[in-house]
Amino acid sequence: MDFDVSLHVIGVVHSTHSSLATTPIQSSLNRAEHASIEIDDQYADGLAGLAGFDYAWMLTWLHAPGEPPAPAPLRHVPFLLQRQQRRMGLFAARGPRRINPIGLSLIQLLDVTSPVVRFAGVDVLDGTAVIDLKPYVTRFDRPPGEPRSGWFDQIELTDGLTPADLAPPQP
Repeated sequence: MDFDVSLHVIGVVHSTHSSLATTPIQSSLNRAEHASIEIDDQYADGLAGLAGFDYAWMLTWLHAPGEPPAPAPLRHVPFLLQRQQRRMGLFAARGPRRINPIGLSLIQLLDVTSPVVRFAGVDVLDGTAVIDLKPYVTRFDRPPGEPRSGWFDQIELTDGLTPADLAPPQP
């Protein structure tokens, strides 16, 4: 398969995080923290109607400023399994090192005042490129019943959890 794909950055996140190691690992584990997205003026009109939603999916291009992208391993130890040193396939994990480093965050919309979107649920670095926003629609996005979540079902999670919190103890 060989396709050319181009992406447009629609905005940039302004958050307090500058280090991956101390950035919360999932937006749902950091609802108390707020940040904003500055939408590029050429896309600001696309925000019309978004204020009527409580949540949105934020798609980002995950980057580490100043670091060249390294190839993503197809098997690795996810942040949440660092202490157990359990390896998982890339597609069974949600870490930032991806074949295409696209991040997915379910953010709580606090205010949409064009061209700025204020939100709760910060799990990205300051300066992260936003490539899309899509409204969360309960009827479409929440599956029925109690879907299985693989190995995640066996992990205890706490609010504000960061990669640094999950590092194996040093001898």
